[in-house]
Parts: sequence; C-alpha cells; structure tokens
Amino acid sequence: MKYAIVIPDGCADEPQESLGGRTPLQSARTPAMDELARLGCVGRANHTPREFLPGSDVANLSLLGYNPHQYFSGRAPIEAAAVGIALSPQDWAIRCNLVTIEDQLMRDFTAGHISTGEARELLASAQNHLSEIGVDAAERLEFVAGVSYRNLLIFRGREGEPAPFSRDTRSTPPHDLTDGSVNQDFPRGPGSLLLADIMSHSVEWFADHPVNRARRQRGQLPATNVWLWGLGQTPQLPLFASRHGVRGAMITAVDLLRGLARLIGWDCIEVPGATGYIDTDYQGKGAAAAEALDQYDLVCVHVEAPDEASHQGNVQEKIAALEQIDAHVVAPLLTKLRSYADWRMLVTPDHPTPLRTKTHSHGDVPFAIGGSGVESDEASEYHELAASNSAWSVPQGWELMTQFINRT
Repeated sequence: MKYAIVIPDGCADEPQESLGGRTPLQSARTPAMDELARLGCVGRANHTPREFLPGSDVANLSLLGYNPHQYFSGRAPIEAAAVGIALSPQDWAIRCNLVTIEDQLMRDFTAGHISTGEARELLASAQNHLSEIGVDAAERLEFVAGVSYRNLLIFRGREGEPAPFSRDTRSTPPHDLTDGSVNQDFPRGPGSLLLADIMSHSVEWFADHPVNRARRQRGQLPATNVWLWGLGQTPQLPLFASRHGVRGAMITAVDLLRGLARLIGWDCIEVPGATGYIDTDYQGKGAAAAEALDQYDLVCVHVEAPDEASHQGNVQEKIAALEQIDAHVVAPLLTKLRSYADWRMLVTPDHPTPLRTKTHSHGDVPFAIGGSGVESDEASEYHELAASNSAWSVPQGWELMTQFINRT
C-alpha cells in the first residue's frame, strides 16, 4: 500500500461575504481534491483540543496520530529537533520570533518577512548583548538562527539545578496578536521575568542596528525586538513505523513539521524553492512527492501558504494558494498513486485559520480520504460544508491517522 498526505495548512475557514457566503475552499477551483472526495469519503476532525492553544504544533501532532494530552511538551523543542539541536533533560528550547511592534501593537509577527541573513546578524548582536542580562544568562542562553523570522533561543540547564521554567510557564504566539496590543501578553509564570527582560532589552539592541537602518531606508519594516514563546522540553514520541508499520517522509519548508517528522522517524526531503510562504515552489513539492513514493510507503506534503494568506487577511491569496496546491501537489500525487495496485490519500488542514481573525482557531477541519478499501460516500466536493454534512466525524483528531491507515 502506498500512502500520501497533503496538509494545506490553515485552509479551513468561514463563509466570506466577499465570496457570496462561500469559504475560500468552496470558491477555489480544486478539481483534484474534488476527485478524491468523489473516489472516497469526506469527513471532519478536530486536532485542537480546547485545553490547548490552537497552534500548528498541537494540531499537526494530532494530525500525525499523536494525542497532544500525552505527547505535547511545547513547540520550540520540536523545531530544535528539526535543525539537529540535541537537548538534555535539563535543557529548554524557546521559540524566538523577530517582530515589529509599534506603539505597543503587533504590527507584524514576521518583521516584514525579514531575510535569513538579516535575522542572523540581529541575533548575533543579541547574543553579544546577553551579558547585560547577567553573566549566567550569557553562559546558559544561545540564540539559534533559523529561517527568516523563525528562530530559537536555547537554555542549557545544569544537572541537579532546577530550571527557571516549568510546564506552568505561559507565553503567547505573536501571530495571535496581529494588529492587537501586546501589553497583556508578555510571558507569565516561572521564568517569565527572564524572558520578558530579554524581550525588553532587545528593543535597545536592535533600535539602531545596521540591518534595521538599511531596512528603514528601503521602506521595509524593522525588526524591533525578539518575541519569546512556545518553550518546552523534547517530547518522547513513539516511532510512526512501530505504530503503523509504514515508512514515511516529509516535504515541508517549516521547521515545526521537519522536527515532528524527525521525532517520529521520518526522513525529510528538501525541495529547492520551498519557502514556507505564498511564493513557495508548489510544482517542485508535488514533483518531489510523486517521485518519493517509489522509495517510501508514505509521503506527506505540508504547504504553509494558505495559513500565511489568512494571517494577512488576504482572501484572494488564500484562494490562489489552494488552487496551486490542488494543481501542482494533489493532482500529480493522485495520478502517481493510481499507478500502484494499492494506494490511499488524505487531504486535510491542521486547524482553521479564519481570514476574519487572522489567527489560528479551535474547531473542526474538513478531510478527504480516497483509495483502496475506502468505500465512496455521496460527497462530490471537498470543502467545509461537505464535511459538516458528513456522518464521519473524528472529535479526537489523533485517531484519524489510524483510521486512514487501517480503514476498510
């Protein structure tokens, strides 16, 4: 059996007045997704339990079949795994965004999609300034540059000494604050004073930095400071193959998905031109996934673009991203799968990201499953309304993966 999963991140949405009461998924031209729905079944699943913030970390962990109540320990350690950072049981990883805050409002949680090179320069400067927080901070904290605005801060603990943080430390994802005040959303709980101190000092460190001077001269948003959130320790996840007997690979441009893949024993396939943004190389991802099916039992393709369009509140960009995913990822994968005797395909987002709020939300997402051993229902299209009318509901979303792999 060959399996393929396509994750159009954050594509689930609400009916839009500008679209005549249709959702972006309903409005987009998606013949390949609709064909999959006709071949099989449409349903709905909830990957964002109310006990958790509705982030991509919890949602994708659930989507891949892991109960967040049992396995979730924070977003940043998953991203640390993506870049090969080894964490001891005493260490903590902290997500570090470069952001633009003006008049205490979150103007842009990506600092104008700052380049990776610029981010590296700013974080190197921040590292040099950590001694101003305290000698211990300079010795035990390390900024790790990632891609663009997505970076990490690593705290190295010492055996026998308690860490300043705990599971009670709370932080707010900056994308949840888009266009809103940040005053009430600095870290809270154990260790929060240290994190808030670094965030506040970074305003001074970056204010007149050459990177920001150059960005202002070009009319670009400056990175005003770091925003620290999503901290945690490395989770212990059972290997996917040991649970399902299936060898998998991940195609993504986002470290969160790379990290999850590596933690569950999947290989990561890198595609040149995959950006984690709306300008990603959809065709390159689809072609790489179709080719990888010859080598792997399961190939998963994650595309961040619909989520990014929602964060911008841009309905036309979201529709365009969905149409690109359909034409250049779902369609070639469906064609390749049907060349095998036994195959199965799943298309599903991780969580809703409504254009109205520009951020992730709790709630059901639509999925379509088709292929060998999957009996067809009456669905003829793939979208939220079709899913809401389906009898197939998976309220504990982490159970969907077992149903996908084993459904008869």
